[in-house]
Amino acid sequence: MKRTLFALLLVSAAASAGAQGICQGIAARCEQHIAANYIPDGQFYRALLQGDEVAEFGLTLFGGTTYRVAACSGDTDGNLIFSVYDTAKERNLLFTNKDHRNAPYWDLAIASTLDVLVEATLDPSKAGSGCAVMLIGFKR
Repeated sequence: MKRTLFALLLVSAAASAGAQGICQGIAARCEQHIAANYIPDGQFYRALLQGDEVAEFGLTLFGGTTYRVAACSGDTDGNLIFSVYDTAKERNLLFTNKDHRNAPYWDLAIASTLDVLVEATLDPSKAGSGCAVMLIGFKR
């Protein structure tokens, strides 16, 4: 019984390390979309997704600021769909890169401060599972 538990822990740790390594490479590639005139917010928003799973990230965007949202998954750009919703009573879609051929990054100019929910999901025509990485920077 102890051997089985040890083996399961070892397999679980190896899988976690492997997933972390996969996400690390994607994060490094995604950082290239945050250009020099943007300051990263210091967060790496990551999630392992399968099928139609959706990762959600809550943010506060401050008025008068332009943000760059970069979204990556897999070995190439365009595998991750991200959508930005306001968190008002009726959740309104503010932006989705789906309308722009899954652009790997987009600049959002925010007029007034608002709380948003960013959803990320894999494009089912391109990937069935993988690590989703989102980075956010604000313009200098």
